[in-house]
Amino acid sequence: MFLGTYTPKLDDKGRIILPAKFWDELEAGVVVTRGQERCLFVYSTREFEVQLERLREAPVTKKQARDYFRMFLSGAHSEVPDKQHRITVPQLLRTYAGLDRELTVIGAGNRAEIWDTEAWNEYYAEQESGYAEISEEVIPGIF
Repeated sequence: MFLGTYTPKLDDKGRIILPAKFWDELEAGVVVTRGQERCLFVYSTREFEVQLERLREAPVTKKQARDYFRMFLSGAHSEVPDKQHRITVPQLLRTYAGLDRELTVIGAGNRAEIWDTEAWNEYYAEQESGYAEISEEVIPGIF
């Protein structure tokens, strides 16, 4: 499970050192792909396969499902972290997420997310007050 917030740096070769708490989960392989809100989703290879199976259940007759499937998979990049626990974020994905040197990596349960730090700080500021004031059920069974 991925939890917490971390602030690694992107090096000149487009690599990031994964947070130490994520190493065990990701050491066998990772898949990085486009996420929503212009961040990147990072899945273990095993979890990515679970997500892919769910996507395959979507009817190809629905345009929105086809569009999502294409966006999600066309940018997907898989690799095994190196001995220093680094992965390379391809230029296509760095451009999509607006990544510069300063990054924020957050745990999001079944995945990690990579954000440009400035974009994360803006998103967090916009969401924090709404989160603190939730007074009705947003996710069934949580409240």
